[in-house]
Amino acid sequence: QARFVESGGGLVQAGGSLRLSCAASGINFKIYTMGWYRQAPGKQRELVATISSAGSASYVDSVKGRVTISRDNAWNRLYLQMNSLLPEDTAVYYCNADTFFRRGTNWGRGTQVTVSS
Repeated sequence: QARFVESGGGLVQAGGSLRLSCAASGINFKIYTMGWYRQAPGKQRELVATISSAGSASYVDSVKGRVTISRDNAWNRLYLQMNSLLPEDTAVYYCNADTFFRRGTNWGRGTQVTVSS
């Protein structure tokens, strides 16, 4: 069974940085497109970034230039480096495989990111 455990969130001031990590298990990680998603209070869950099995990345417009998604296929790990954080980035951040995102399944607990002004 696919499982994803997020970590690395916390409270930071605007302009600060965080590195989120995701440990994946129960899947052949290296063949899947992976993504980071977030849900802010009162808003729908949204896609933040994706990365293909070959390492091609894409980002939502609001975070372009400030975040970098990466993966380590040898260790089944997904990362999101976030710089120049804004209060608008405050949300619970989740990782998931694209295939499970499309099915609406396998969401973990997420990790809370709070950015103060």
